[in-house]
Amino acid sequence: MATKQEFTSFADLLSQSELPVLVDFYAEWCGPCKMMATILEQVNDELSDRLRIVKINSEKYPELASQYDIYALPTLILFKNAEPVERIEGVVQPKQLIQRLQSFI
Repeated sequence: MATKQEFTSFADLLSQSELPVLVDFYAEWCGPCKMMATILEQVNDELSDRLRIVKINSEKYPELASQYDIYALPTLILFKNAEPVERIEGVVQPKQLIQRLQSFI
């Protein structure tokens, strides 16, 4: 189940995580983002012991969206050891997303 946590910075979140971090950049108004939220719940159910999923509202944190060149929503970026290793734009079905992520986790 998802838990809400606060960090002093995005860098802290990445550096303090022992697991790879999948960041979902989204917006409240984005229809495909809502579809992706359901898919990410399924992915979390299957990979929660190997992956941490974090959601970032690109409208509330535009500087982060800009830093990572987020131009399409949803955009997922997988960070391993605080470095981006994979980027996925648009809606991806759970099975395909899990397959893409497993090579990195």
